[in-house]
Amino acid sequence: ARHSFNPIHDCPEVILSLDNLDKRVEIDHERHTATVNAGITYAELSPWLHEADYALHNLASLSQITVIGACMTATHGSGDTLGNLATAVSGLEMVTADGEVVTLSREKDGERFQGAVVALGALGVVTKVTLDLLPTFTIQQDIYQKLPIAHVYEHFDEIMSAGYSVSLFTDWQHDWINTVWVKQRVAVDKRINVPATFFDAPLAPPAPAPDDASDRYNTPIGEPGPWYERLPHFYLKDPLRQGNELQSEYFVPRQQAVAAMQAVARLREHLGPILGITEVRTVAADQLWLSPAYSKDIVGIHFNWHRNWPAVQQFLPLLEATL
Repeated sequence: ARHSFNPIHDCPEVILSLDNLDKRVEIDHERHTATVNAGITYAELSPWLHEADYALHNLASLSQITVIGACMTATHGSGDTLGNLATAVSGLEMVTADGEVVTLSREKDGERFQGAVVALGALGVVTKVTLDLLPTFTIQQDIYQKLPIAHVYEHFDEIMSAGYSVSLFTDWQHDWINTVWVKQRVAVDKRINVPATFFDAPLAPPAPAPDDASDRYNTPIGEPGPWYERLPHFYLKDPLRQGNELQSEYFVPRQQAVAAMQAVARLREHLGPILGITEVRTVAADQLWLSPAYSKDIVGIHFNWHRNWPAVQQFLPLLEATL
């Protein structure tokens, strides 16, 4: 889908799309896996899995990305105990440069497989992916506002483990985190009452109705719903429209998270004119060779910039040196 933090998708050579492969889903009810044609998007796949009473362990913020693009680049969601999307992969079918069809599995190919799942497309064209499934589940997400950043520094682990998935959003311009999104697993259609405050941050009021003029709107807040409708943060009304966002993301070891956030906060004056929002989220360790979370828990610090590339380009070396 060309939504990537690696520039491999923006090359001067041929870009290969798998959009026209049949959107087939084969579920193995004994192994609890689904084998799919790799070009399918999570938005297309997830409702089918839910209808069959299955789920994936995690999703990214946007569900319009392709399964193979997400797995080959170790795209991630958020959650202390949740690996990135590639950790669900238990099998691959790929076509190599000489036309050979190669199949690999976690069960049979061991370390070779761990080196092939996150590969940026360098090993061949992956045509099918087998994914581990969970029983379908229900999520309720709630938002808290103006969480004092001092509490984040003092209680980072407790805050980030408060739900199945927790994300912090901030523009770094205040002594608070703008919003905290807490997603919790709940019983089917059973809304849970959540505390009115979360580390002194008040619960946000109900979200307004989606704005017809907006390209995107938040997934439902305060009401339980299927995993695939609550784990993403946003819906895009037209996922095929030309991309209009400028983003970057940095990964730091989990134990360095607070120090990294404190370092970024010191750049407040530089960030003000060029940053839209930052999302901070956690990712569990994995054993995939090229994954940013290889052998260690990590924290992703994601920046959604204003569309001012010259100013962003000038600032990034300072940000990277600081981190």
